[in-house]
Amino acid sequence: MADFKQIPNKPTLGLGCWAIGGPFYSEGRAVGWGEIDDNVSKAAIAVALEHGIKHFDTAQAYGCGHSEVVLGEALKSHPDIAIATKIGLAIDTETKQLIGPITDPEEVRKTIDASRKRLGRDTIDLVLHHNNELPVEDAKPTFDMLADLYDDGTIAAFGWSTDFPDSMRAFADHPGFTAVEHAMNVFLRAEHMVPAVEDTKLLSLIRSPLAMGVLGGKYDANTQFSTDEIRGSNRGWQDYFEDGKITDRHMGQLNAVRETLMTGGRSLAQGALAWLWARTPNAMPIPGFRTPAQVIDLCGALDHGPLTPAQMDEIETILDRPAEGVPKSR
Repeated sequence: MADFKQIPNKPTLGLGCWAIGGPFYSEGRAVGWGEIDDNVSKAAIAVALEHGIKHFDTAQAYGCGHSEVVLGEALKSHPDIAIATKIGLAIDTETKQLIGPITDPEEVRKTIDASRKRLGRDTIDLVLHHNNELPVEDAKPTFDMLADLYDDGTIAAFGWSTDFPDSMRAFADHPGFTAVEHAMNVFLRAEHMVPAVEDTKLLSLIRSPLAMGVLGGKYDANTQFSTDEIRGSNRGWQDYFEDGKITDRHMGQLNAVRETLMTGGRSLAQGALAWLWARTPNAMPIPGFRTPAQVIDLCGALDHGPLTPAQMDEIETILDRPAEGVPKSR
């Protein structure tokens, strides 16, 4: 069985499975990435395996269970490939609606059994709490339950998907607590999370490594995202987009560093991943994907490796990022 227990000793890449979950909704607004073709998703996963990808990140919430189903079917013959999933948000698999947080540990335990069934795994390699902002005292019963599941082998490791370093630190010394998933990309240095993760020697799974596609090289200032997907549904926490378009600020920042990111023949997406590997040795970026072509581009980043210190310094000189302020959900 693969695992999520070791800090990489070289650049390592996982893939995130939010987009392949298809449409789902919260309070009447889209939180998925639009319509998908499951056969294309499975073909993309097959290409990822051919290129050496050994880690996939999904969640019960993604497509309200559908991402787990697709991933489980695609990896049916590959028990050595590690799967992380996330718990703590109630879902309706029929209506594709997110219902809200779950804090009762026994209810969470039942949802883990449902994930095991959808994934086709007796043991899940990593289970992450998905409620970013949950107070530590409210999260403790669930983490105590996850520790029990770790002890009995139902899960191989656990952690938290959170942008709050104090939340992560509260459980970092629990046996089995091995990873934290947090946002970071060229636009967002994660000033609070990076030192906390390095100090606690946890694996850092990086979500939004391409800033929800802004750093992927496919879109420009004229791209209009549909209200049928999350980038066009005006969710308040997405500061990369406004009224379904990439903000002027982010387009300006991207254009300022584009040339540096693409040095050495890198694509823009490959440069964005290279920045993350140079930012912290604990990082495993988990960019999303939909097609085999996207996967091939993402995996190509491994051939180039991290940016150099000189290139990192150049980007810091060019970019004028706003202060991150106090920790918040991202």
